[in-house]
Amino acid sequence: MKQPVTLVIATRNKGKTSEIRALLKNYPVIIKSLDDFGPIPDVKEDGDTFDDNAYKKASFTSRILGIPALADDSGLVVEALGGSPGVHSARYAGEDATDEQRIEKLLKEMRGEKNRKAAFECVISIAVPTGPALTYEARCEGEIAQEPAGNEGFGYDPVFYYPLLEKTFAQISREEKNLISHRGKALKEVVNEFDKLVIWIRQNMPVQEKFDCKV
Repeated sequence: MKQPVTLVIATRNKGKTSEIRALLKNYPVIIKSLDDFGPIPDVKEDGDTFDDNAYKKASFTSRILGIPALADDSGLVVEALGGSPGVHSARYAGEDATDEQRIEKLLKEMRGEKNRKAAFECVISIAVPTGPALTYEARCEGEIAQEPAGNEGFGYDPVFYYPLLEKTFAQISREEKNLISHRGKALKEVVNEFDKLVIWIRQNMPVQEKFDCKV
């Protein structure tokens, strides 16, 4: 029986890592996060798209650590704000802003706006140290609530209202969220072809050369 594949999630976000671990718990993979390693340089997320940033994070992390890496870049796209905050979702209210501060800014920008249409978008990149990567993407449609509701989830979940359930993402369980969320859908694509993914990783990982030590 072949050894499980080790996959590092290129994030220190415990919420993201927890969601990914839950979705891949029945597969032959050892999930690690950046917290399992010593300090490594931060990746500057300066791409123009979620795809750019996801690949940049996955590729950099894989090259630094020497093992396959999974990175997702996701964000909230609000129609009335021209697609903002988009790729700047995590930095919408400043580099060190809290989730509450980002939500506060968003609701202020949306004050009085009748068009509440929004979507969460996610791109997942899985890279190996030699450079190649696989990409998966998904989207979840919803609306911006008038005020936060719920205590689950993280990020913009308290104000992302999902009409089919008549609840925000912060009012549903992690299991429910994984079935419908942008990240859950993208990860489902990963899960659906996980056997092929493992083969691809093994085929593209660099082969360690063996040398005879002669004195």
